[in-house]
This record gives sequence, C-alpha cells and structure tokens, in this order.
Amino acid sequence: MRLNLLAATASFFTLAGCFGGASVPDHLLTLTSAEMRPAATPRTAGAGEAITVAVPGVPEALRTNRVPVYVSATSIQYLEDAVWVEQPGALFARLLGETIAARTGRVVLDPSQYSQDPGTRLTGTLVKFGLDPAAMQVVIVYDAAVARGTTGVTTNRFEARVAVAEATPAAVAPALNQAANQLAGEVAAWVGN
Repeated sequence: MRLNLLAATASFFTLAGCFGGASVPDHLLTLTSAEMRPAATPRTAGAGEAITVAVPGVPEALRTNRVPVYVSATSIQYLEDAVWVEQPGALFARLLGETIAARTGRVVLDPSQYSQDPGTRLTGTLVKFGLDPAAMQVVIVYDAAVARGTTGVTTNRFEARVAVAEATPAAVAPALNQAANQLAGEVAAWVGN
C-alpha cells in the first residue's frame, strides 16, 4: 500500500512538472477592448442584420501563445517571457466583435451563435501581430473580407503600428492592445457602412 502511494505521489509531481514547474510565466498577456457595449441593453436584429465575426485565420507563426518578433522578411523570433493567455486570433476576434458592437449598435455574433442567419459575415486573416524591431513598433496587419448575403464579398487590408520604447513584454503588450483597438475601430467603421 505504501509503495503504491509513493508511486502515485511521484507520478503526480512528474505530471505537475510537465504542466507548470519553473517555466510558468509570471503573468499572461491579453487584449481588452477600449469600447464596451453597455450591460443590460438588449439588441435585436432582423433577418440579415446581424454581423458575425469569425476568428481570423493566422499563419503558422501566430499559431502559438508567443509574441513574434519580425527580425527580417525571412526571419522570425519570439519575444522572451511574453505569453498570451490564448492565441492572438481568438483574442483579436473578441476585441473586434466588442468594438463593432459598441461603435455600430448592431448585434454581433460569433460563428457558434448564429444558426440559420449569420447576416453580414466578417472573416479574414491576421497576417502580422507582433514586434517590428527595426522600426521599434508593434505591427498588426489584418486582411478582412465581408460577405453581405448574396451580394458578393468585399476585401480590405488594415494595418496599425504603435511605437515601443523597448522590446519587453511590459512595453510590447500595451502597444499591441492599443494597435488592436485602433485597427478594430477602423474595421468597425468599414463594416458599419
């Protein structure tokens, strides 16, 4: 019995080391919308009036919780000690949806919420979402596509840059949040037309 207990305890600590241990970051980064919908304010959308915001596609460099550093046109590194709470595509989609809802007053859905009538569909690709060390700026590039019913698809590229003083998580994270909010405001104005 005692041997089984010791084996179970050893297994627990081995697994705990896999999920945590010394490499656990002190904090995780996230994005927050500068504009929020007011609470307890129901909204209704008629047929075709809602906006569905899909999580953007991302290149392989963004399929991680790390912050890319675009060293050159052919080289990417990752910012040391900078870890997102989840992948940037999902974070950006929620911030984008919140901003569109706050700015336009329209009903905004994510793809898991619409059933038969997604209305206007906003999809796209988050091309860049990280640090440009040569310019000492964060950069976000989003290729958006809007489909309004059967009237076709319209595309647009959005880019936002914000200067940073140093290449640290403490400087880069707020700058990326600012750039994401700036870009989301531009997309909201475009989609709202």
